Amino acid sequence: MKPTIRDVAKKANVSVSTVSRVINQKGYVHEDTKVLVNNIIKELGFIPNQLARSLTNRSSKIIGVIVPHIGPSFYGELLEGIESQAAAYGYKIMFCHTQDDPERELEYLKFFEQYNIEGLIIASNFSNTDKLEQLKIPVITVDHILDENIPSITSNNIKGGELAAQKLLDIGAKNILVFRGPSFLLTTMERTIGFLNVLKPSKKFADIYDFDLVNPDVKLLEEILKNNPQVDGIFTFSDTIALATLNILKKLGRRVPEDISLIGYDDTQFSKWATPSITTIHQSVKFMGQQSFVNLSRLIRNVELESLHDIIDVKLIERSSTKKELLK
Repeated sequence: MKPTIRDVAKKANVSVSTVSRVINQKGYVHEDTKVLVNNIIKELGFIPNQLARSLTNRSSKIIGVIVPHIGPSFYGELLEGIESQAAAYGYKIMFCHTQDDPERELEYLKFFEQYNIEGLIIASNFSNTDKLEQLKIPVITVDHILDENIPSITSNNIKGGELAAQKLLDIGAKNILVFRGPSFLLTTMERTIGFLNVLKPSKKFADIYDFDLVNPDVKLLEEILKNNPQVDGIFTFSDTIALATLNILKKLGRRVPEDISLIGYDDTQFSKWATPSITTIHQSVKFMGQQSFVNLSRLIRNVELESLHDIIDVKLIERSSTKKELLK
């Protein structure tokens, strides 16, 4: 049976309230008594109830993190960034994935409230924005802007689209496909805007198809590629879609990059390991996670942010899936 705070008080011959003051470092306790109580806590292996402590201190040292999916690519790297930075500040994270389900969002908001979390990072296309104010805690969004008044960390998605388009134009691509994410996502809209802005002056056009960024419909991908034998350039809005596209092109006997140049997005480890390795748009996902916690911790301490919406730079990582640029 686990030792309780009463067991500690009994062995130390003090009151439960005295033990509580020692644990929470609140109120006066004689130094000798503090040493005695802490020694008995170690001896008995007593673990204080973190939730009870947080209610007493009004400081749980816990933040909540909401993501739509859990995986080794974008969201795995994002969570790693958040957790590593939180640990450096003495915080723990409590994360959940909603699968973009509004009901699951509400369930987790109630759960977070019970645990007295100090702040919340949202990396999903959150539907219950109106409920966030009821938590009365700081909120930061990552990779999304849910509301102009809610601070955010995003990458420069417009520039990412521009870089991909310019690369395809530089290598002479004429028949271009874009396999993007769901059209309702801000990231999808911004990357599309950047991509088309670069194509427009050259009077080039791209056929655009929407896919799930994490689990693309491979049958639909194959059908599109079969019906577009003339395609010589493809831009995908995730490395996951790029990998699926690469495998289908191999199956169809289309060579990359000799027949078709392919560009992904995110610069995940998988893009380096593919054969051929995939040219991609690098966004600093881990840094986005770290910066989201840094900004959240400032809000928790009531420190005003220098910028409400931080935009992280992106760059093109050129690998083997795109042709060499044409001589100008």
